Amino acid sequence: MIKDKACRSRKLTFKSVKLILLCVFVLSVFSSNGQVSVHDSLLTLINKQRKTKSFSKKDTSYIKLITRLSYELRYYKADSSLALSKQALKYSRSANYKVGEIKALMGLGFYHSDKGSYKKSISYFKQALHAAKAINNVSLELDCLGRIASQYSYLGNDGKALEGYLECIEIATRIQDKFMLSILNENIAGLYSNQKDFDEAMVYYKKTKKINEELGNPIYFAETMSNMASAYADMGELEYAMYNVNSSITIFEDKKILDWLAYAYEVKGKVYLKQKKYKWALYWYKQSEMLHEQLEDDRAEISLLNGIAKAYLGLKKDNTSKPFALKAYNLAKKINDKDGIVECANTLYKLNKNKGDFKTALIYHEIFQASSDSINKNKNRKGLTMLKTKIEHEKQKEELILANEEALTKQKVYVYISLTVLLVFIGLTLFIRRNERIQTGLNVELKSKTKKLQISEKELKEINTTKDRLFSIIGHDLRGPIGAFQGLLKLFKDGEMSKEEFLSFVPKLRKDIDNISFTLNNLLSWGHTQMNGATTKPSLVSIDELVNENVSLLSEVANNKSIKLVNNIPLNTVAWSDNNQIDIVVRNLLSNAIKFTPENGVITIGAVQRVNHWEISVRDTGIGMDEKTQKQIFENNSTYTTYGTNEEKGTGLGLNLCKEMVEKNKGKLWVESSLNKGSCFYFTVPKGKRSFKKIA
Repeated sequence: MIKDKACRSRKLTFKSVKLILLCVFVLSVFSSNGQVSVHDSLLTLINKQRKTKSFSKKDTSYIKLITRLSYELRYYKADSSLALSKQALKYSRSANYKVGEIKALMGLGFYHSDKGSYKKSISYFKQALHAAKAINNVSLELDCLGRIASQYSYLGNDGKALEGYLECIEIATRIQDKFMLSILNENIAGLYSNQKDFDEAMVYYKKTKKINEELGNPIYFAETMSNMASAYADMGELEYAMYNVNSSITIFEDKKILDWLAYAYEVKGKVYLKQKKYKWALYWYKQSEMLHEQLEDDRAEISLLNGIAKAYLGLKKDNTSKPFALKAYNLAKKINDKDGIVECANTLYKLNKNKGDFKTALIYHEIFQASSDSINKNKNRKGLTMLKTKIEHEKQKEELILANEEALTKQKVYVYISLTVLLVFIGLTLFIRRNERIQTGLNVELKSKTKKLQISEKELKEINTTKDRLFSIIGHDLRGPIGAFQGLLKLFKDGEMSKEEFLSFVPKLRKDIDNISFTLNNLLSWGHTQMNGATTKPSLVSIDELVNENVSLLSEVANNKSIKLVNNIPLNTVAWSDNNQIDIVVRNLLSNAIKFTPENGVITIGAVQRVNHWEISVRDTGIGMDEKTQKQIFENNSTYTTYGTNEEKGTGLGLNLCKEMVEKNKGKLWVESSLNKGSCFYFTVPKGKRSFKKIA
């Protein structure tokens, strides 16, 4: 479940909002026990205002207070929130206070949305929208449109929801409302997550994170991270999910945002549930359940209760699980949450099947099957509708641009006609200016060519520097060890060294020979690519077998430093690439990881399946890199190198060579690293498919 952010409270645009918040703060600080809630503080202010001699229910400051209190009570005392919204609407209309009327109508929309009466909710939000347009309040109009779009999402009309959100984004962009842009982009990400289109969802989450950075509010960061954690959990990216949810929990606990904290706890429970760590899952679900005792949020409670039921089911406590599953199922039916009905029916089917009550199990299985088929069909239609909506939206934008360009063209034509007479009289002047423009163009062209020559000169210098570096490598890294080897052989041949002494140098000689071999392979591969360009011959490559071969090849080097090599590449990870080139990439990345990982470290090789490619990772627990080093190692013609943890020396060609090889195989290579926290190198390769012949 992705938590909708359209409900996130906007700052009140009332003139006295600062005074209200100041009073709430003062009451909270100077209370007798230091635990006065915002609800209690607002109620105190309301009662205090009622006791003044000049008190009037038509007073706008009083209406603002009860409206704010109704919003605050939304997830705590829904009936009280409803009553206050009705009061605010009545008093606002009596006082002809339009902004108050709009806010009150939105409060009524919130109540019916939370109760599952989405059509009624839309009706109130549309009334609020009409009132906002009447007073030309664009901010409130935008707010209403966004909330209407959210209701269509709850109704299952994702196409209508996406259309509304896209319209809102245009308005928010025009008035530069970054707060609403954050909400809208994240809600669109939620739509795509519900459609299981996680690639598109992550595009919008990244947009949201960028906007949140500009806003600088930690609560917005936390909300986005908790939703991303839920999406990552559904994707099976459990490490990313756990990182995001832990980060969000820290902020929500600090800021005491209870409804979002309850949701974050539930997401953390879901992550542990997917890891089959049922006791931990149950612990975090229970933390969320305790917070829900103070909340009234049926939509969020469905997922929570079903999660608790699944955790108990995993712990073989079916009798304890069943009441939670039933309660979740009834709540889902109450607010017509189709996804909730499917999930809860599936849990109840498993529970009754385990119990031997096959008749009841069959009933829930039929509900699960029918609802699943309906949802899948709807999701297919929704996906097509969303795509159509997005295409139509882009088409409308293009048509608007073309219409503006046509109007501009017509204006230019009229101007040209008007200037025709003038052109006859200024012909000589234009002729002179034409010559000047030609001269200016020649000067610009000369400057451009000069600049290109300077760039070519710079590139030539870089190439010469690289060649000098290569000769240095050949002269030092190859000739040095070979010379030492020759010297030892001469001493042994001349009788100046005993057999035992010579044999004591054998391990070091072997290590030197291995380094020379590795360096030669890199130099030859690099030289081949630089001289005539290496020919890439893609074929089906078994990545798991290739990694196993390199792990075996480098295991002795790793064992010398007590480094553990872990191959987590799934079986049958098949890529469409050049076997030799990818072999060079894997060997270099593993060799680098061993080089920069201290003793007793761990190097993990993993693979994640994307839509059209495999994402391979080599993660170490080594010394890491700062941002400057990360930029230097991938620069063109760079031979930047450093010493390993045991003073291992490299040529500086490895990563440059890896980058060329990966790109020739239509992939990308990048790194994520922090000092003293290790590094993780990623590269992608296109997916391949195995073909099997039938045996007669």
